[in-house]
Amino acid sequence: MKTGLASAASSTTFSQTAGHPQADHEKPPTYGDVEKANAGDAVDDDPDCPDGGLRAWLVIVGVCQSRRDGKMSANPPRVMQVSCGICATFGFVNAWGIFQAYYEQYTLRTMSPSDIAWIGSVQYALVFMPGLAFGRLFDMGYLRLPVFLASALLIACTFLTAECKEFWQFLLCQGFGMGLASGTVFTAAAGVVTHWFRKKLGLALACMACGSSIGGTIFPIILKNLIERQSFQWTLRIMGFIVAAFLLVLNLTVARRLPPKPDPGPFVNLALFKSAAYSVYSLGLFIGFLGLYTCLTYLSISGVLAGVDPDLSFYLLSIANATSLFGRIGGGLLADSCGPLNVLIPGTLIAGVMTYAWPFATTKGPLIVVAIIYGISSGVFVALMAQPIVRMGKVTDAGMRTGMAFTVMSFGALAGPPISGAILDHTSSFKNVGYYAGTCIVVSVVLLGISRQIMLGKFIGKA
Repeated sequence: MKTGLASAASSTTFSQTAGHPQADHEKPPTYGDVEKANAGDAVDDDPDCPDGGLRAWLVIVGVCQSRRDGKMSANPPRVMQVSCGICATFGFVNAWGIFQAYYEQYTLRTMSPSDIAWIGSVQYALVFMPGLAFGRLFDMGYLRLPVFLASALLIACTFLTAECKEFWQFLLCQGFGMGLASGTVFTAAAGVVTHWFRKKLGLALACMACGSSIGGTIFPIILKNLIERQSFQWTLRIMGFIVAAFLLVLNLTVARRLPPKPDPGPFVNLALFKSAAYSVYSLGLFIGFLGLYTCLTYLSISGVLAGVDPDLSFYLLSIANATSLFGRIGGGLLADSCGPLNVLIPGTLIAGVMTYAWPFATTKGPLIVVAIIYGISSGVFVALMAQPIVRMGKVTDAGMRTGMAFTVMSFGALAGPPISGAILDHTSSFKNVGYYAGTCIVVSVVLLGISRQIMLGKFIGKA
């Protein structure tokens, strides 16, 4: 989720800094002009990284002013709505559970849940998959043009989804189109944050990820209420205008702080997988995502089928996404002091336990409890999953190592919900779905623990 973060070092130990001095400039470029800067002005490490302070934190919440000669510019404030980009992309994708339930009951009711789930799983996968390519483009200095093109595609596909009638149309527009556009915008917004934070990167990324929690909370509520009062077509059109408003702010103001690297290197370096810790960690992410989004995908429809009030059942997804906010913020705070893996492993284990428990919750109270606890624990996973990769090397060249790991992980997000749907089709039991998804998450926890042991070489320590 956070590309543009670190170089592809083969070392399996944590490394906070790289030791290349920054080139001297008589006058540093303004942040708005960074993309025009000479690539030779780039640095391997940034000793002037703000790593906090008002300006850096305003990047997270939405405002960043440009600076000349180390002082605040008199120019109007530059609003870097990172959270807007995350809310409009990953947040919108997190509302898929509402679409899954609606399509099963109405638009695509003649199709199996497994087939319908392919639309959402393609979306989820493509949120992460563009990191491999766009992460390197970000390192090379490209930002505004890819973000603009992706924003236009996302808005267009949202409006086009309103006109879809057949499965292949939904898969093309909502799955591939919206997924690819969301992944590009999401990667860009995430990459910008890493220009501003180093030691407090965990908290910063967690705060940034709150945009997806907010989007995943408000979009299901908006969708449900609009569908009840408007047609499906007008619901999607209104959503298109809402998404366009968020992305307009992002496109008008997005900027990077550092110039591009002079030689960002190749897009792919398979030699990275010679690092045992990196390989095991990437495998752990892949297996984790085979089960992670299952609960979010089927939580609402399982409540409806269990006889719970449909109004409440559709709000379960918003409850889970809202409570994930606490997991993201809390996980980020703990990660900076205790180490990301020391927080990520127990948080992910709780998500696995809740996935086992979810099918057995068939009344209002237990379903709400599962939604809350699962939301918090899954929020920890989403907020922290990139940090161990970041700390496996120098903090300068994000695209390759993080992009490669996230590309591997995206195939888990692609296959997970359809596999769960196929199990549901053949067994007609959410319990078997829970056994499958929960086991995937627990196996992921074991692999994350092995990766931690390889990194530290001991059981106790900050990792």
